[in-house]
Amino acid sequence: MEENLKQLPNTGSSEVIKIALFGPESTGKTTLAIQLAEHFKTAWVPEFARDYLQEKWDKTGQICDVDDMLPIAYGQTKLENDVLSSANKFLFCDTNLLVTKVFSEVYYNFCNPLLDIVALEHEYDLFFLTDIDVLWEKDDLRDKAEDRESVFAVFKQTLVNNNKPFITLSGDKNFRLKKAVAIVNDLAKAKKMGFSSLDFVQIYEHKIPLENIQNQLNIFKNGISKTVLVEPATVSKGILKLSENDFHQKASFFDANKSNLKIEKFVPASGAASRMFKFLSRFLNEFDLENESINAYINRKKDSELSIFIVGMEKFSFFEATIKKLKQFFPDFNSLERDYKNYYFIKFLLSSDYFDFANKPKAILPFHKYKTHIATAIEEHLYECVYYSSSNGNSHLHFTISEAHQNQFESIINTVINTVENKSGTAINISYSYQNKSTDTIAVDLEDNPLKDENNRLVFRPGGHGALIENLNGLEADIVFIKNIDNVIQEHLEIITLYKKALAGILVEIQQKTFKYLNEIENLKDDKFEEILDFAKNNLNLEIIGNFSKFTLENKFTHLKNLLNRPIRVCGMVKNEGEPGGGPFWVWDSKGNLSLQIVESSQVDLKNPNQVKILNQATHFNPVDLVCGIRNYKNEKFDFNFFIDHTRGFIVEKNKNGQPIKGYELPGLWNGAMAKWITIFVEVPLITFNPVKTVNDLLKPAHQPQ
Repeated sequence: MEENLKQLPNTGSSEVIKIALFGPESTGKTTLAIQLAEHFKTAWVPEFARDYLQEKWDKTGQICDVDDMLPIAYGQTKLENDVLSSANKFLFCDTNLLVTKVFSEVYYNFCNPLLDIVALEHEYDLFFLTDIDVLWEKDDLRDKAEDRESVFAVFKQTLVNNNKPFITLSGDKNFRLKKAVAIVNDLAKAKKMGFSSLDFVQIYEHKIPLENIQNQLNIFKNGISKTVLVEPATVSKGILKLSENDFHQKASFFDANKSNLKIEKFVPASGAASRMFKFLSRFLNEFDLENESINAYINRKKDSELSIFIVGMEKFSFFEATIKKLKQFFPDFNSLERDYKNYYFIKFLLSSDYFDFANKPKAILPFHKYKTHIATAIEEHLYECVYYSSSNGNSHLHFTISEAHQNQFESIINTVINTVENKSGTAINISYSYQNKSTDTIAVDLEDNPLKDENNRLVFRPGGHGALIENLNGLEADIVFIKNIDNVIQEHLEIITLYKKALAGILVEIQQKTFKYLNEIENLKDDKFEEILDFAKNNLNLEIIGNFSKFTLENKFTHLKNLLNRPIRVCGMVKNEGEPGGGPFWVWDSKGNLSLQIVESSQVDLKNPNQVKILNQATHFNPVDLVCGIRNYKNEKFDFNFFIDHTRGFIVEKNKNGQPIKGYELPGLWNGAMAKWITIFVEVPLITFNPVKTVNDLLKPAHQPQ
């Protein structure tokens, strides 16, 4: 019997995918095994123990005991071997040796050593752990309904401890079947893609669709086609230029129409401030305080950033708090040499034992010094929100954050929100969302093979800010202002407000006309055709396809409807002053259509002299200053997933533990993720763009007391 127990083959010796149903008594294993076998038109393996123990009960009136474990294990092994030959692609096992092992340990505190070894060695492509959320059904062979939770916990821990690939199934039998069928189909696809069962479970738990991973692997293999620039968008050729009077009129128009709108401000704020302090971190790693002066280091490294930081140190809003902490630690701080003072100032600023600024989100760092207090970027956004992103005494502000930082955000907001609300007479409604893990992307090595970490697990990376299109998609608003967390200004809110409201006024005006025309298209008003066509071309910068004139009138209206019935974004553009980042261009898409897009230099073929020439001719820069209309003419919310150009992602090279790797970033939030939106570019003054990319940017006039 013991030799026969070893005869169950490993999954590697068969093309059949074997699924084991695993869980305590009366958790729906048999029902699900039968359902799955019927659905996939294949065989299933019943539970040998039921017939064996029923026969024992009928003959002796005795229930299962420890001596039955090996005969049950042998019978189950033989039964599974017999059924395997008749399986069609899949085999569903109502139970298995691992179940027998767990029952033996739970009920008898003993497991035969051979059963223990063989149960752990026998492999299945996947275990379905059946939950205890179904009613207990009593019969002659079942023990008792008590302690189901503790028994279930033992079953689950057995899978965890032995690194078995498993997915828990909960819910009623119909829900379980639907879920299990989808999982089995995906498992088969994952196997064809070369992933192991453990890989598949990791992907499943990450909630990343398999087709996304397949697409990403194809992108790594085939590369990403570069954006084809036609020409830069310029004033009067893709960019609106308004007079000061025009801006005031558009802002007034927004104020006159906002009472019927729910307005929300959307602020991507999950990024850590590590880049802000990169040059300081490098200094701490490379500088030898005992053997070199800071001035010598600056000259040796030609580190002008460090020089600017030290010269302007006293102007930073965090200067006094840092000095206070230093004096607590060094009672004789004032008598230290200047290099020691500067070195320890930087060290305390970045040390995890003290301020740890480089590892905190930008949002919570001290940005601006006022007479009465120090303000973070969060506080500045609160004030901006009530100034221009409000209606009917209500303002809505949404932050995308890392879940680990939410308490820090809430702590800061709780200290200032009452003051902001009282000053403005506006109630602020704060909401948060996290970047969805399902938008993470798979990393590969330089041969484009999926990367594994030291624990043999797949490596996934955040998909970049393009993933936030999902967060934006979740907002229930009519108009959304989008602005980066670090683009704030000290004072001058009235000026910022004017231009933000003006952009919103342009949006509302265009939206009203677009909705009017869409209703007329729906009613096939022939006399409006030329007017609508002219509006699409000249006001919305939409390109009409070449053979449009040959369409029937009905098809022309259909085409115009498809062009107009899209989310709208109005983007502020500042004059190009050499800042790194994207700019506005006319581009060809993969189907030969011409459109206005925001393009990053990394999307352009820099080996093509003509493309480089066009890139360098850009007159304007994208400061991430957007106002978006996210509902259609029927007041239904758009699904932004339909308006993404999935060919506009980014392949990036990174370093993981000294190993070069490749990652994939999703089409950028204001790049490919909004590629199919209606886009209006408007020139706005440079004062509206005040990013803090490095800590030294806080020394600029926009971030200093006036």
